[in-house]
Amino acid sequence: MTQALPPYEVGRLAGAVLDSVGSVVVGKRDSLELVLAGILAGGHVLLEDMPGLGKTLTARSFAQALGLDFRRLQFTPDLLPADVTGSFLYDQRKGDFAFRAGPVFTNMLLADEINRTPPKTQSALLEAMQEKQVSVEGVTYRLDPPFHVIATANPIEYEGTYPLPEAQLDRFLLRVSFGYPTAEEEWSVLQRRMARRQEEATLTPVVDARTLQMMQAALESVAVEDSIGRYIVALASATREHGAVLVGSSPRGSLALLLLARARAAMAGRDYVVPEDVKDVAIPALAHRITLRPEMWLRQVNPSFVVQEVLTAVPAPASGALPTYARHD
Repeated sequence: MTQALPPYEVGRLAGAVLDSVGSVVVGKRDSLELVLAGILAGGHVLLEDMPGLGKTLTARSFAQALGLDFRRLQFTPDLLPADVTGSFLYDQRKGDFAFRAGPVFTNMLLADEINRTPPKTQSALLEAMQEKQVSVEGVTYRLDPPFHVIATANPIEYEGTYPLPEAQLDRFLLRVSFGYPTAEEEWSVLQRRMARRQEEATLTPVVDARTLQMMQAALESVAVEDSIGRYIVALASATREHGAVLVGSSPRGSLALLLLARARAAMAGRDYVVPEDVKDVAIPALAHRITLRPEMWLRQVNPSFVVQEVLTAVPAPASGALPTYARHD
């Protein structure tokens, strides 16, 4: 079992990682915190936004700051599943077939523009994302931990994109959008580019893969009192009962809220979750798990709006009680 760091140390290291990544990705601290929370929670992150807003740069920067082995896979319409997982090739010297590992065998995989490839290839990532393994020609290969997928996607209305299957969307712990920078932030991007006198920005690792695993292990000691646990369940349940929703969040959405809320608490140096931790991650954790009724798109209602309404409608608990699973008679 991996040794866990104390929460205050997780908070200190998380702040250092965010400062490092923030030196390259300008003015997106809130979004970067969500991405790091997803990584600390052991999940996969979907970055969805218009081209040119720093999605690829964010993934590369986190890999460098976290000291992880990093591979980038550009998803294109002609990409095959074997290009993701790997395949068996004939070795003439040995007279036998040998497995050639694909780019999925890494610590952090950047699935760039994942919705530019057909669903069959998108689904090749499903087993790796959920089971941390891949099966090729009946042989199963385990992926070394830590393993995270950071996928970038252009909005579905953008030309040349395919919708992600619901099953795959559900495997992403959260979906994050960056949005356009302000004029001052955009000017800062230009200034930093001129100052470093080269195109690529290289970051010095703040932690390594083992330390990241110790940070992740710390989340198991973050307490969640019963009222907050029931609040999480109530939020997910409310998405299923909302009038604009055809399919609401599954129980996996509740688990995502729990994991991300714990990560937010640890990033703040706390060993307990408060309702604000849940609220901060509710939209990124739940919005992509909701399917709206067709007529809602005509009214320009989006899933984030639904989750915001749910947050307003469901009363948040007060904190204080010891969780039942932590009580000792």
